[in-house]
Amino acid sequence: MTHAMSSPVTLPLTRTDPFDPPGDLRLWREEGPIRPMLYADGHVGWLVTGYSIARAVLADPRFTTDPALLHPPIGQRATQRLLEDLPGFFLQEDPPEHTRLRRRLTGHFTVHRMQALEPRVEAITSDHLDAMERTGPPADLVREFALPIPSLVICELLGVPYGDHEMFQRRSAVILDLDSSHEQVRRALDDLMNYLRGLVTRKRTAPGDDLISELATDRGLTIDEVTGVAVLLLVAGHETTANMLALGTFTLLRNPAQLAALREDPSLAGGAVEELLRYLTIVHLGPVRAAREDVEIDGHRIRAGDSVTLSLPAANRDPARFEDPDALDITRHAAGHLSFGHGVHQCLGQQLARMEMRVAYPALLRRFPGLRLADPDEQVPTRTHMAIYGVHTLPVAW
Repeated sequence: MTHAMSSPVTLPLTRTDPFDPPGDLRLWREEGPIRPMLYADGHVGWLVTGYSIARAVLADPRFTTDPALLHPPIGQRATQRLLEDLPGFFLQEDPPEHTRLRRRLTGHFTVHRMQALEPRVEAITSDHLDAMERTGPPADLVREFALPIPSLVICELLGVPYGDHEMFQRRSAVILDLDSSHEQVRRALDDLMNYLRGLVTRKRTAPGDDLISELATDRGLTIDEVTGVAVLLLVAGHETTANMLALGTFTLLRNPAQLAALREDPSLAGGAVEELLRYLTIVHLGPVRAAREDVEIDGHRIRAGDSVTLSLPAANRDPARFEDPDALDITRHAAGHLSFGHGVHQCLGQQLARMEMRVAYPALLRRFPGLRLADPDEQVPTRTHMAIYGVHTLPVAW
């Protein structure tokens, strides 16, 4: 049986509250967990807003991440195609090619490896808090804390010189900006590829003790494949955690009871991180999958070739999965959220991101008991038109 078809909707971006998904997503989820959607290039596919269906699609091998079959929910198809020919960019690959590349990395991001790395992250966090304290308020928490900590950590892990951070941060921002032109994205991606290809080439002949060196000396991988892997890890490794640190702090400052509870009991940090990940869901425009064959979902026939956008912000606020989902509760058991995805493409670096946040949030709140926003809420610029949601700046005082 097929449900009555509703008119295709477009993916909403406008928010009335910086911490909540666009209101239309909630209304549509209440009407049903899946509906037709109009994509940016005119394709009519599907939008999933329900948790159980989103999780099921992410784990279903009948859906592919092949960019040649995907349609963009936002932006230009031509810009999306820039990633199609990028060797090593395994987010765009299905098994077995995805497996071949990812298995070379999984050992570097285990819980055990992250535990060994934690003292270094604590030291990096402390150094940046020291610098903020010396300079004094006000400070932009993005520039002084949220962005440099994960940037330095991923640079050390990969073997990328941190002195080049401004270059790769600027290029990453262009690539993730939905308002960037096709030419701007192409130039930024070319710059990043050329920079990292040079680094990979040098490490193949003179390796160091870092992840890129290990990949570069793996004769089962080409220089371009290692370069593509490095682009993915470098961009994802600093952009996601940086935005969670800044937006998460903004959220806690606007929920003083939750902030006080975390400051008073740092053992709550693990649960607080999971709840902030669920509540904020900064990967806010997807992911997108395409059906390899006809698939029946909730009474709807998804035809082969249809794109399906999985709204993770809507799924993570589904009351069928999380009680009172629009409330922030750091004592909630938020495990099972989809902020890191699910299935074979679940975020490789999730344990690194969790550990960085578990360290950074309590350290910031301990160091500055009087931490507060230096500007009114409405003046904090949000990253609505970026592929990863967050805030561009967060002026704070203490």
